[in-house]
Amino acid sequence: MFNTIFPKIHKEGYKFLAISILITFVALFFSKFLGLIFIIITIWVYYFFRDPERISINDDNFLVSPADGLIIDISERSGPEELRLENTTYTKISIFMNVFNCHVNRVPSGGQIQEIYYKPGKFLNASLDKASEENERNYFKIKLNQSQEEIVIVQIAGLIARRIVCDVEQGQELKQGDRIGMIRFGSRVDLYFKNKKVLAKLGQNVVAGESLIASI
Repeated sequence: MFNTIFPKIHKEGYKFLAISILITFVALFFSKFLGLIFIIITIWVYYFFRDPERISINDDNFLVSPADGLIIDISERSGPEELRLENTTYTKISIFMNVFNCHVNRVPSGGQIQEIYYKPGKFLNASLDKASEENERNYFKIKLNQSQEEIVIVQIAGLIARRIVCDVEQGQELKQGDRIGMIRFGSRVDLYFKNKKVLAKLGQNVVAGESLIASI
């Protein structure tokens, strides 16, 4: 119960929480009403950076969701040209995270990180399809343990977001549901994969590390 109400937070959140608390104390000194507003903002900052434990299915025959949020696109697309995959067709699933979703991202299945590529860009609304091509983003190419195929995860910054945080390194071995990083404030994650049956549906709300996205 305690961990549900007061989950631990991602390390990126400590400085924002400290700043918010400091501003709240200053605001309370001048105005109780203004202080109350900043107390609410401080609570929101705490919950935005929450990093709760998740229980994955622990079965690499499945892909679990890399992010919390709403599935806004399921389509067949060419792979990212930044990873030289533009001549390969993938199933692409896009997950939009609003400012109330947990923003810690996780690996869909066990595997090894083959490549990480960061590309600076714009800060368009992450729900727009062109955000996949124009916004600041970070690519992960992962070779799966089970099928030896490659999947691609793309962290995409949003209208408010200004920094993508990567918590892993190239060559690192990951288990299903392991954390790979987070995006500060409203954003989006794209997942590319091949030769798998899609289990998720358009408009579905999914939970990172737990919701089933696809199966072999």
